[in-house]
Amino acid sequence: MASHSDTLVVFFGATAGANGGKLGSDEREIILLVWQIVDLHEKKVGKLHRCVVKPDALELTDQCSEDTGLTVDDLAEAEPLDKVLQQFQQSVSSEVKCLGRSSFTLCVDSPHVIRQALHPEASKKNLVLPECFFSFVDVKKEFHKCCPDASSVPKRTLASMLEYVGLPAVSEESMGEMEVSSMVQLTLHLLAEPHSKRTADVINVFLVSFPSNKMEPVDSETVIRARGLPWQSSDQDIARFFKGLSIAKGGVALCLNAQGRRNGEALVRFINSEHRDLALERHKHHMGSRYIEVYKATGEEFLKIAGGTSNEVAQFLSKENQVIIRMRGLPFTATPQDVLSFLGPESPVTDDAEGLLFVKYPDGRPTGDAFVLFSCEEYAQNALKRHKQILGKRYIELFRSTAAEVQQVLNRYMSAPLISTLPPSPIMPVPVLASPPYLPAASSSRDCVRLRGLPYTAGIEDILEFMGEHTVDIKPHGVHMVLNQQGRPSGDAFIQMKSPDKSFMVAQKCHKKTMKDRYVEVFQCSTEEMSIVLMGGTLNRSGLSPPPCKLPCLSPPTAYAAFPTPPSMLSEAALYQPPLLAAPRPHQTVAHSPAHALAYYPPQPHMYMNMNMNYTAYYPSPPVSPSTVGYFAAPPGSVAAAVAAQSHPAAGAASSGLPQHGALVRMQGLPYNTGVKDILSFFQGYQLQPDAVLILYNFSGQCSGEALITFHSEEIARRAVAERSTQPFYGQQVHMVLCN
Repeated sequence: MASHSDTLVVFFGATAGANGGKLGSDEREIILLVWQIVDLHEKKVGKLHRCVVKPDALELTDQCSEDTGLTVDDLAEAEPLDKVLQQFQQSVSSEVKCLGRSSFTLCVDSPHVIRQALHPEASKKNLVLPECFFSFVDVKKEFHKCCPDASSVPKRTLASMLEYVGLPAVSEESMGEMEVSSMVQLTLHLLAEPHSKRTADVINVFLVSFPSNKMEPVDSETVIRARGLPWQSSDQDIARFFKGLSIAKGGVALCLNAQGRRNGEALVRFINSEHRDLALERHKHHMGSRYIEVYKATGEEFLKIAGGTSNEVAQFLSKENQVIIRMRGLPFTATPQDVLSFLGPESPVTDDAEGLLFVKYPDGRPTGDAFVLFSCEEYAQNALKRHKQILGKRYIELFRSTAAEVQQVLNRYMSAPLISTLPPSPIMPVPVLASPPYLPAASSSRDCVRLRGLPYTAGIEDILEFMGEHTVDIKPHGVHMVLNQQGRPSGDAFIQMKSPDKSFMVAQKCHKKTMKDRYVEVFQCSTEEMSIVLMGGTLNRSGLSPPPCKLPCLSPPTAYAAFPTPPSMLSEAALYQPPLLAAPRPHQTVAHSPAHALAYYPPQPHMYMNMNMNYTAYYPSPPVSPSTVGYFAAPPGSVAAAVAAQSHPAAGAASSGLPQHGALVRMQGLPYNTGVKDILSFFQGYQLQPDAVLILYNFSGQCSGEALITFHSEEIARRAVAERSTQPFYGQQVHMVLCN
């Protein structure tokens, strides 16, 4: 709609909840629309129209009822939103035609009614809005341009702006009519010239995919982080959630976990800070049945996920207006011709083989992932119909993807590993937490639930999706997957809830609900029962069986003999029998110490794996919680060896190469995609020991949110803790503790 139109339609809307500056922030539906036509050329004003709208939910807040004077009965007798919008379009078109005009532009007192209320509601109800709702003139912005010295006007309300320009206040008492009449008076005063230059705000209709460069500056005031997204969400789904706001070109970056799967988070970059602030007001709005959390983020975080410098990726994504599909699980021997044949003639790939991008490791080995370009939505939809069909002897997963995801996957696989491969010959001690930090204290309170019959492929993301709206009541680190003797999923999981009432509600609502074509049994249980199972006991129809560490015949494994440990250094958790160690040796008397120390055992040769990966030792096991922490084995001189030397003098004496100096700091609350380079960059300028950073990983190989950093001296460590504790780590507040 042309911004120079000499006909304006002054428009106002109200919802069943919050209005004014908070309009649309509570997801309440529109219940009132008021409009009036203004002919700027003839300075004529048309009839004032006021239409009540019937929402799907017939309810009003007390404040809204008082402001609008409407009741539930008034809403029940009204027309729904689509009918009212048709009436609006017909009425305005007729009046404009009678005035001898050909076009018009909407005029509002703030963007909220269009961006935060009308467009989101129309998107949820699958309504097609008339073209006039995709551009509008904001009277407050026009006032600021015409009166740049009016900064003293309080809050720039309509009444204060009228007073500033010397116009009398409007006396109408009805909500909507008063605002429209005030805007009409102000508009006639400010925009009297029919061809005066006016700037219209435009609603972006399409999201444009585009690669981001790591060297590109990104304003932190334009970026948000969305959490709680369904794992299958695409960039178009996220754009639909933020309907009415303008996302920057290539501005949706879906976050991936350590396995390359989406973790339910995304970073979104908007065109300016105004749209970012409006996006923050959609905190806990719903996408389907799930509410989405929206937080501030930084430009550095966005570039860390979406930015790249690969010429191959830039060339692949240089073709604009292409639909990107990700293929996962390809045979390592698959060729471009195999993929093209698999997709078939109904899904022609853009430029044939040039529209394929195979993801590889730095040494050139294929990862089983590939990205495919399609020229239109129809071809992409045909390709998605091949989801989980067989290529060779493997089924292939197909998903919608984005330019940012292409960049992120390539960055993950093509970058050099941050932790070098361990040599297979030397045997070094592996430090393992003797007491898992998140293992719950035994209690008879029934504030937990047990999930039984989970699919063996189910992960934590699947459990959170299964629990739906109840995930908000889960305690931090409260999801515990139970593994069997072989370290594989047993089909059981325990969830710690915030109260017994919450666990009872989950058991009632989710029992025998389906997850991946299997129904899952959900039972309420106590923390004590959960703790016993997580420590190695069993819970079945015959009752509870104690864990192995409670049995009188169990003793520490033979492997401990290689590194003699003073009895006072072992806690009860050290009596668990890890499956990778040798058989138990004869029982020895162990004196327990109230202080939790580190237990050590030598890694066996089969603990090392090829493909530039280190094997993570899990302890205690079986079974374990996903938050149970394991450490990577470390070469001589590393921070892991330093921890072993500091916490275990006997083990430290066994290796003369272990450093005896330095101060250790523990960081907690790190983002789960944190790397060693990120931590080194965070502590740039402080003296660190060689191989100073040790990131703690959980059983699935993901960062547990903790790390150990060794500084050159205690003085430097204390200064680093004091100075950096107040600084956010890539937008996230972390906790640092000096370990004495």
